[in-house]
Formats: sequence, structure tokens, C-alpha cells
Amino acid sequence: MTDKQTLLIVEDDPNLAEMLSEYFRAQGYRILTSAWGEEAIQTCVQRLPHLVLLDIHLPDIDGYEVAQRLHGHRRTKSIPLIFLTEKKNRQNRLQGLQLGAVDYVTKPFDLEELQLRVRNALQRARLDRVVHPVTGLPEGPLVDEHLARVLQSAEWGILLVSLRGLDEFRNTYGFMASDDVLRAVGAILDETVFEVGTPEDLAGHLSSEAFVIITSLPHLYSLQEQIQTRLSHYIRYFYPLKDRPGAGEAQHSLTPAIEVLLPRSADFADLSAFKKAVLRSRSN
Repeated sequence: MTDKQTLLIVEDDPNLAEMLSEYFRAQGYRILTSAWGEEAIQTCVQRLPHLVLLDIHLPDIDGYEVAQRLHGHRRTKSIPLIFLTEKKNRQNRLQGLQLGAVDYVTKPFDLEELQLRVRNALQRARLDRVVHPVTGLPEGPLVDEHLARVLQSAEWGILLVSLRGLDEFRNTYGFMASDDVLRAVGAILDETVFEVGTPEDLAGHLSSEAFVIITSLPHLYSLQEQIQTRLSHYIRYFYPLKDRPGAGEAQHSLTPAIEVLLPRSADFADLSAFKKAVLRSRSN
């Protein structure tokens, strides 16, 4: 597995939870665990796992309610769920599928079979994921297709755009406010590319909170300048009125970060190597 994907295992049986954790960790997944439904919901909102293995019988609320609440929340509605349960009758299975579960596995189960079901669910989710759920900009396969085409080209350049301090902002004002910021930034980028770039240019996501713009070299630096100017101007309006800094003040934590990349100036073996190098450098 090239990029580690995160599984949340929601299971109140500690022995089964430990067994599943060790098995899937050995398969190359990053593992989160929870024994409680409410805790699982909060973990999903905060960490956005790629998939949830969800037991139906939990000490506080059952897995059906967990599923209903996750799929009713705009931030978590696209997370694939696989139910784990001892209930084998048709009505229970239908109830789980009606709540949006992608699969329903009864105990006892074969670990290898479960691993294949997880792999297949993640593959389907990757194929379905073509636009970002908050900004509506392209992500996943659509962006990868464009990146793969330009990585070896001398005629194209890439802008990586993000906001430093977004985690601090989210901790202060909450997820809905940070989603509003992402939505606003996405709109600014999309509009700027439309006005300054060409129809062949692309504004999308390299990761959930990192934007990428792929453009021809003649437009690269004018786009960078316009985006820097617009984001610097609008950042103060991302804050609630009571906390909004005055014009020219720098009392906020959000700061635009724009990096120019010329693909031919670096040696990337393939798209995966490029994405890993970029994301690693931005996390340092």
C-alpha cells in the first residue's frame, strides 16, 4: 500500500478489537479504535478515517444510530461503513444497508475475507471520490490524471496553496467555521483561475486541506500574485465580526502559503513519489 489509509474500528469487545487492530495494522493500515458510539462519532468528525468497521452492539448507542448520525453530518457523510454484527436475519441486514453501510459482515468472520471486503470498499470509495465534499473542487482521480500528464512537461507549472494556522482556527471556532474557510478559499481559487488562466487549467485538491493549481507557465506567476493578493485581502473576513482584525492588522493566525513548483526542475519517479514528497515537505 503506497499511502496509508486510516481505519476506525468501533468494537466494545477488547479482545476482538485488539485482534482486528493488529491484523489490519500488519496489512499497512493506520488504526484508530473506539469502544463507544459517541466517541466513534467524535473521532470521525475530528480525524476523518477512510473507512469504519462498526459493531452494532455498543455500550451507549447502537451502530445503527452511529451510522445515521455520521451520514447526517456533512463532514462525515461520505465515510464508508462496514457493519460487524452477530445478527444474521434479513431485516437487520436491510436496516444496515438502508442506513448507507457499504457492507454487512456477520460474526464469526474470516479475517482474510474481511480484509478483502475492506479493500474493495476503499477502492470503490476512491473511484466515487472525484470532488471535494466541502469545496466542490476536483480531487482524487481527476487531479491525479492532470498531475500525471504535466509532471514531465516543461510547459506547465503547479501552485500549491494552503492556509497556515487552519488547525488553530478550527480548534477555536469549530469544524463548520473551518469548512466555511475552505469553501471560501476554493471559490477564490476557482474564480481566479477562470479569470486569469485558460480553460485547460485546473484548480483542485492535493489533499483535504491543500489546494493545487495546474497551469501553463505563462500564467503561473500572474496566478500566484492574484491569489496571494485576494487571499490576503479576504482572510480577515473569515473570522467572526467580534474577532475580526482591522485592515492592515496581523492579529489572526490564518496565513496564505503559496508554493511554486516546476515539475521538470525536480526528479520525481512517478505521481506517487511527487505527492509524497510534496505532502511530506508541507508537514515539516
